[in-house]
Amino acid sequence: MIRMYCRAHHGAKKNLCEDCAGLLAYAQERIAQCPFGDGKPVCNKCTVHCYNPGMRARVQTVMRYAGPRMIWHHPILAIRHLLRSPTSDP
Repeated sequence: MIRMYCRAHHGAKKNLCEDCAGLLAYAQERIAQCPFGDGKPVCNKCTVHCYNPGMRARVQTVMRYAGPRMIWHHPILAIRHLLRSPTSDP
C-alpha cells in the first residue's frame, strides 16, 4: 500500500522515497513487535495501538488512498483483508 501511495504522490518508480521508506520501516518494526503475532486483528479494530499518533495518521492517509485501489492491484490480499475486517462496530 505504501508503494502505491508513494508512486502516486511522490513519483517513485521502483524505490520508495525517503519519507515513505521510513514509514515502511516503522510499520514493519511495529508489526514485528505486535503482542498478538499472527493472530493480530486489523489495526483499526485492535485494542492495542502500537503506532504513535503522528505515524498512525500517516498510515491512515496511505490506507485511505491505497485501500480502494487494492482490489485492482492485489485482489487476493484485498479480499483477505475485507474478510478479517468486521463490517460493524460491536
